Amino acid sequence: MTTTDGGPENWWRHGVVYQVYVRSFADGNGDGTGDIAGLRSKLGYLSELGVDALWINPWYSSPLKDGGYDVADYRAIDERFGTTEEVEIFIEEAHTHGIKVIADLVPNHTSDQHRWFQEALDAAPGDPARDRYIFQRGKGADGSEPPSNWAAVFGGSAWEQVADGEWYLHLFDPSQPDLNWENEEVRAEFDSIFRFWLDRGIDGFRIDVAHGLVKDLTFPDVAQKAAILESERTADHPHWDRDGVHEINRRWRAVLDEYEDRMMVAEAWVAADRLPLYLRPDEYHQSFNFDLLDTDWDAPSFAEVIDKSVRAAEDVGAASTWVLSNHDVMRHATRYGLPNGTKWRRWPMTGPHEVLDESAGFQRARAAALITLSLPGSTYIYQGEELGLPEVWDLPQDVLDDPTWERSGHTEKGRDGCRVPIPWEKDGPSFGFGTGDPWIPQPARFGSMSVAVQTQDTSSSLSLYRTAIALRRQHLAMVSDFQLIDMGSDVLAYERGDVLVVVNMGSDSMPMPEGDILLASHVNPPGLLAADSAVWIRQ
Repeated sequence: MTTTDGGPENWWRHGVVYQVYVRSFADGNGDGTGDIAGLRSKLGYLSELGVDALWINPWYSSPLKDGGYDVADYRAIDERFGTTEEVEIFIEEAHTHGIKVIADLVPNHTSDQHRWFQEALDAAPGDPARDRYIFQRGKGADGSEPPSNWAAVFGGSAWEQVADGEWYLHLFDPSQPDLNWENEEVRAEFDSIFRFWLDRGIDGFRIDVAHGLVKDLTFPDVAQKAAILESERTADHPHWDRDGVHEINRRWRAVLDEYEDRMMVAEAWVAADRLPLYLRPDEYHQSFNFDLLDTDWDAPSFAEVIDKSVRAAEDVGAASTWVLSNHDVMRHATRYGLPNGTKWRRWPMTGPHEVLDESAGFQRARAAALITLSLPGSTYIYQGEELGLPEVWDLPQDVLDDPTWERSGHTEKGRDGCRVPIPWEKDGPSFGFGTGDPWIPQPARFGSMSVAVQTQDTSSSLSLYRTAIALRRQHLAMVSDFQLIDMGSDVLAYERGDVLVVVNMGSDSMPMPEGDILLASHVNPPGLLAADSAVWIRQ
């Protein structure tokens, strides 16, 4: 298999990457918020898990109105998390463990507390300070109506009016004004930001909203409202997946190519036939494959998505990038317990308890781990996924932090349920997350799912992940072969070199295929593969 740069195999093409939501990973100073000190203290755990790299959600100076995706200073670490000097030490320590570090970068928008936006507010209409963002006169004789009907992802209009009557664009929260990527000063600033962190040893970047940077500055109205984190996947959308983003991608790739062995991965919610454009040899090294995340627990559907994704990546010399959960979506241990076809993205206030089968969700999540960890390409694991953590859908209203909660008029709880802090110990005020109460409460059941409890249990979800990652490195990571095998409509099966992967996605047990069992997601009856179970077999 060739690479996107024509060189030898790179770490990101086959690595296991662990996503760290800093605020909820480990609290080193006891203030209830996760931080760099806590993260450094868990490097041994991450090394033992066997991951190749860490993706760190934004740790920059921020008001935290959107969990750090509202950046006030891209070159400073938020004081609640630590300091830039601590990050430099952390990167060095991670490297000594053989772990790469990928930083999250947010180029579509800044915080409204960013120096540039404060200068824009102080400036008059038409001033160059405003041209760094997207300011526009409103409609109507007095300009009192928004310039277009564009809707914000978090709810409401995507336009906010300022005191002098102009409107600024924010595709997310009003506290997150969109930058104007037609402005050369903006482009040059991000060249500099890339180099700032590359010079401090960062190995790569995850680019937030990679498909949203370029807008149609004639501001035509749109017919539909975009769902959270989704392109409407229609041709020539005025603010999603416009062709102009690729020029920006190439500029960033040129900066990265000045350094050795660095990469960038796109968060690009685009149509399947558009995704390969982001993976051309002079653009992104990777782009998250969200199609599998959106797929119901169904063997033919999984097979179709996997086959198309693998072939599309091969066509442009890239590697597939698999993900089942992240900080923006319902955890898959809960998602897979919902009936197929459930619209889970914006779960209403009632919660999923009436239709949720927690046991099935947990069993399927274990099987799904053996799918993504055996597919060609790289796999991203969201913190707590290795513990089988469920979505905490019943958080009390007074602790909700996601801007979706307010912007939806208190009709949608938002994403806080997948961001609840990790349980490290069986007992204590925050199950070992810190020494006091965490920034958002954990349910009582988290204690029994903690790292300490699962480490002692060879049948636990954590033990399964540790074993699977080790076996992946030994048998699968460097194998490029992939071939689907037809074993019936309820079975997902494929070969990777001399390893056969079989997943029974039906409701009844099936005969166990012949061969030496390397790993199974569950204990199976003699000679059988149970329903909702997966197995790796060496042939």
